[in-house]
Amino acid sequence: MATSFNPEHQEGKVAKAIEKQTAKVPSDVYLWAAVGAMGISLALQLTGWKDKSLFVGQWAAPFLLLGLYNKVVKLEGHD
Repeated sequence: MATSFNPEHQEGKVAKAIEKQTAKVPSDVYLWAAVGAMGISLALQLTGWKDKSLFVGQWAAPFLLLGLYNKVVKLEGHD
């Protein structure tokens, strides 16, 4: 695995600690959280709670982004 090392661009202590903990979470968790948010959003929409439905529906994209970040950290690691 090719890695690039640039001493000017290193992760801070907080980022390393967060990445160490989040790497323990399976990537499927984020995918199912996104699917769950979409399902709850649909249920809220069908029951007439339009505003809450839109609010919960917007959670799917951040969950997927967190899952992508999690996957990249697992594959590439941190410094």
